[in-house]
Amino acid sequence: MTSDDQKKNTTDTQETQADAHEQELLSPDTSLERDPDAETDNMDEDADLSGFPGMDEGMFAQVQEMMGRLGRADELEKENADLKHRLGRLAADFEGYRTRTAQDSAEAQNTGVSKAAEALMPVYDDLDRAVTMGSGDPAKLIPGMQAVQSKLLGIFGTLGLEATGKEGEAFDPQWHEAIQVVPGEQDDVIVQVYQLGFRMGDRLVRPARVVVSKKG
Repeated sequence: MTSDDQKKNTTDTQETQADAHEQELLSPDTSLERDPDAETDNMDEDADLSGFPGMDEGMFAQVQEMMGRLGRADELEKENADLKHRLGRLAADFEGYRTRTAQDSAEAQNTGVSKAAEALMPVYDDLDRAVTMGSGDPAKLIPGMQAVQSKLLGIFGTLGLEATGKEGEAFDPQWHEAIQVVPGEQDDVIVQVYQLGFRMGDRLVRPARVVVSKKG
């Protein structure tokens, strides 16, 4: 190879290296490219923290937690107000129910008294006639009073009252009150009635006041 050929090869090599270096300079460096997702995340964090200068992520999380609690407290306050309103309505309904019940009870009592008085009115009429007849002839007074007494006991029966404490009946302290004990052929037998007693089913209305016998 001649000296001219060597010079030419050297020149060509230098030109090739120069072109390669120039191409390297013009090519973009992929290592400097940014991750779009990472850049977006950083932008979001910057946006969230942009309104709170000088606040780190930990403090920002605490602020968010406190805001969440405040929101929950507001919801609880609304629920509490709703419960108070419902409780107020319930109390008003109960007060109305109690008032109606008291009125119904008073009305039922008045109705019962009215019916009892209505049932006793014929007895008053019989007493009035007996007194009128007895004033002219006293002998007629006793039969008239006995008739009134019988009618009155019948009315008591319609009201559910049962007479107790008759002569010859066995003494029962549940229904009878012994005001005197006298000698007799048998024990605990009613021999005299001072005041007739009344009961209504298993409930004592008035005890009979009686005299009871006792073996000597």
